[in-house]
Amino acid sequence: MNETLKTIAERYSCRDFSDAPLSDSQVKALVEAALAAPSARNLQPWHVIVVNDKKLIDDLDAEAMSLLVAEENKASYEFVMAYGGKVFFNAPFMIIVASDGSKWAANDCGILSQNVALAAHSLGLGNVHCGMARVLFSGPRGDELKKKLKFPDGYNFGLAILIGTANSGKEPHELDMSKVSYI
Repeated sequence: MNETLKTIAERYSCRDFSDAPLSDSQVKALVEAALAAPSARNLQPWHVIVVNDKKLIDDLDAEAMSLLVAEENKASYEFVMAYGGKVFFNAPFMIIVASDGSKWAANDCGILSQNVALAAHSLGLGNVHCGMARVLFSGPRGDELKKKLKFPDGYNFGLAILIGTANSGKEPHELDMSKVSYI
C-alpha cells in the first residue's frame, strides 16, 4: 500500500491528547497542508486561524463547556463527559477554519480540514475534527470570541481540527461497504 493510502486507512479521531506542544516545523507543515487545499475556482473561501496557546484553548474549552451545560438537549454535554469532560480533549493545538459562507465554502473548508488531519497523522500526531467548537461562536460571546481569534469581517466558524500527541491510540473505524453503490 502506498504511503498516502496507508495514512488514510490508519487515521482515527483522537480524543485523548497530551499537553506536549507542537514543534515549529510541525506547525509550519500543517499550515502549508491547509493552504495547499484545492478550492472551487481557487477562491479559497477560508481563513486559517492557528491557536498554539494552550491556556487560550483551555479558556475556550471552559466557555464551550458552560454553553453545553446550559443546552436543553444534553447529548453533546454527555458525549464530552464520556471523554473526560473537555470539549477540546486537552489538545495543545487547534486550527480553526473560518469560512466566508460563499456557495462552495463548506465543501472547500472540508477539503482543507481533511488535508490538515491527514498531514497531522502522517507526522505522527493525533487529531480530530471538532464541529462542537461551533457552540463558542453561536453563544452570547460569539462576536467577542471571533474578534479575539481574528476572524476576518464577514467570516464565520467553519470547522476546527484539534491536534497533538496522542496519549493513547485506537483502531480506525471499520469500513462499511453497505454505504457504497456501484453503477
